[in-house]
Amino acid sequence: MTTMTILTEADLRRLVPLDVDAVACVEDAFRALATKPVAMPPILRLDVPEHNGEVDVKTAYVPGLAGFAIKISPGFFDNPKKGLPSVNGLMVYFSAETGVVEAVLLDNGYLTDVRTAAAGAVAARHLSRKDAAVAAILGGGVQARLQLEALALVRPIRAARIWARRADRAAATAEAAAESLGMPVTAVADAAEAVRGADIVVTTTPATSPILKAEWLTPGQHVTAMGSDAEHKNEIDPAIFAKAVYVADSLSQTRRLGELHHAVAAGLIPEAQVFPEIGQVIAGIAGGRAAPDDLTLCDLTGTGVQDTAIATLAVARARAAKAGTPFES
Repeated sequence: MTTMTILTEADLRRLVPLDVDAVACVEDAFRALATKPVAMPPILRLDVPEHNGEVDVKTAYVPGLAGFAIKISPGFFDNPKKGLPSVNGLMVYFSAETGVVEAVLLDNGYLTDVRTAAAGAVAARHLSRKDAAVAAILGGGVQARLQLEALALVRPIRAARIWARRADRAAATAEAAAESLGMPVTAVADAAEAVRGADIVVTTTPATSPILKAEWLTPGQHVTAMGSDAEHKNEIDPAIFAKAVYVADSLSQTRRLGELHHAVAAGLIPEAQVFPEIGQVIAGIAGGRAAPDDLTLCDLTGTGVQDTAIATLAVARARAAKAGTPFES
């Protein structure tokens, strides 16, 4: 007989806020991906086109960690019309020694939200200028607000602008972010206006055609693209690659389904061209921003190593707090 712990979304929201520890655990995960023999298989993806749905399964084993997670993450993007969230799912945490299930994390996508926002903070910490103070967020969903909150953990952000296709969502997100962060956050009607003069630009949408144009960007800015996690998604004008220092989260993934995939398809980048990964930049193996006037671009497609990292943090905090519901099987 074995005992596992069941952790609900409410448990996990208490245990794992978006904080400096969450950013550090994701940063460590990227470093491990660059420096350790991490086992991270390709993403398993299931499309349900008639219901505008997709399901991703991600996992990774990191040598030295006591466990690993397998995440099942559905995204059904017509759900808001039905009064349901577009993203949900869960993680299962296994012992790396025995393969026994030790915890089931019924997070409904919450931990994915946290680790994705934390990855944005890691990208900004290592690629943006240290004095970056103005942020532009393209998108009006949960991740838009979380990306801004994450940036504020690593850079002296003093003001932000939010653009979204739906003006009401941009306004609501800006209001919520301004209240939580205590800084001016303005909803703007034009994406180019949002980007103009921003030090950091983050795209957070499921767009299938570019929402960020190359001609809007100027030297010194940093761009984090985190919405292109499937072959058909594309937020970034491929022409940006001609003027930016490009860094991937996982080069094998971004060649297949990230913004790099679209630049290669457009014939702007050779398919075999090698670029640094963020873990290599963190570990000092590869360079990122070399000068204040560099324009940098980080392509975040979401990696299994992030999921194992955030699940490991959640389980450790649950054990320390004696949280969750035990279940014997």
